[in-house]
Amino acid sequence: MLPEDIIIKPIVTEKSNDEVQFGKYTFKVNKKATKVDIKRACEKLFDVKVIKVNTISVKGKEKRVGRSAGMTSDWKKAIVTIDTNPNDQKYTGKGGKVTKVSKKYKDSIEGII
Repeated sequence: MLPEDIIIKPIVTEKSNDEVQFGKYTFKVNKKATKVDIKRACEKLFDVKVIKVNTISVKGKEKRVGRSAGMTSDWKKAIVTIDTNPNDQKYTGKGGKVTKVSKKYKDSIEGII
């Protein structure tokens, strides 16, 4: 699946807005998407480093219109935790030289809220 097919839309509620300051973003995702698919899609679409993905399968509710009753569709919700403090990585290269690599990740997702 393409990243655009995996992440359907952001979920903007009072609770999800409060969690943005901790680096947690909430999305409605494809029901067939796995946690690994969601992580790769977020990293590709928003250019962030994803630390953790939590998923919830939301069951549809019964709705009534007059005397006819029906069900809303089931859907899947993902809470994505991103790295809000991307630091530079250091590693030892050839000859004992310490090489520093800067991460090219953003620390937030703009345009969601």
